[in-house]
Amino acid sequence: MADNNERTPLLKVEHLSKEFPAESGMFAKRFSKRVVSAVNDISFEIYPGETFGLVGESGCGKSTTGRTIMRLTKPTAGKVFFQGKDVAEMSKHEIKDMRREMQFIFQDPYASLNPRMTIGEIVSEPMTIHGVGTKEERIERVRELLDVVGLNPEHINRYPHEFSGGQRQRVGIARAFALKPKLIICDEPVSALDVSIQAQVLNLLKELQDKFGTAYLFIAHDLSVVQHISDRVAVMYLGKMVEVSDWKTLYSEPHHPYTQSLLSAVPVPDPDIQKTRKRIILAGDPPSPLDPPTGCRFHTRCPIAQGICSEKLPEFKEVAPGTAAPVTSRSRSRSRNRTSTCSCLFSSGPALLLLFRTSSDMQETPAAHFVRRGFLASCGVF
Repeated sequence: MADNNERTPLLKVEHLSKEFPAESGMFAKRFSKRVVSAVNDISFEIYPGETFGLVGESGCGKSTTGRTIMRLTKPTAGKVFFQGKDVAEMSKHEIKDMRREMQFIFQDPYASLNPRMTIGEIVSEPMTIHGVGTKEERIERVRELLDVVGLNPEHINRYPHEFSGGQRQRVGIARAFALKPKLIICDEPVSALDVSIQAQVLNLLKELQDKFGTAYLFIAHDLSVVQHISDRVAVMYLGKMVEVSDWKTLYSEPHHPYTQSLLSAVPVPDPDIQKTRKRIILAGDPPSPLDPPTGCRFHTRCPIAQGICSEKLPEFKEVAPGTAAPVTSRSRSRSRNRTSTCSCLFSSGPALLLLFRTSSDMQETPAAHFVRRGFLASCGVF
């Protein structure tokens, strides 16, 4: 894969936000003053042939991000550029043409297929809507797609209830590839499947990507799934993006405390390693998006939060080559005693300066533990 810096992004998202009215009813959108901030000021790019993973716990805004990019939901603020064109400025006809190049794989294989339509009708529907080929050509294309995704082409006249969950998801994948799109938004396509079927579907997506050169926005909350398929990964928390990095760096040297807590929860298949691992358990529950915390949204659960964290929002910037997080970090090591110097950098400059020393004969404090584990890197400390 060529260097992203030398390529034109297929999809570019700039300061995207989406709010929903807290009250329901006919006039809620117009008169409601309370809003749920589902997505708040996120930006990223996806390049041709790349898989961009988007992870986070349930309710953090991942699916809303995907639906907003697809214009299934209208954004409150921000811009989405697809192949250099602003999606918000497109007419209905242009949006229809855009969706020919951008498809969606839905999360629930049981709810995303029309039970009254045959598999052949479901897979051929995108081609029918966009007027691709004759009826005979569409049927042949459907048979080809069913064979590509590992289903029997002779089952073209069967209905969704005659298939298992994994087979239904394969039908959804075949439908998404029917128009040979350049980008597919995969909204947790394997979360409803068991582990063995998950592996089959993920391998299928990789094979189809290699064959057609399609880019993916892969939304999931399972970090092991994202690691298997993604080139770059973004981590979201309460509508905000807290870290973006290539997958190797993210899993080996996570910068943000939230990312580190997520990775500590991933089980390791080696019992000896699993016994020695230290699980990072966050305090409390995620705040409500109806009333998010001021300043850094993670400060109410962050193990290294300081007073400034509740007052100002950290600037999202590059903390290492290819890695972006809401803070910057620097560290230095000495021969025997390691000294780490950390500072939370906000727009007003260094707001916090801490100094920790760790050595073999010093009892480790909770704060020193986080420094040693690299937890403070993303929060600006150090």
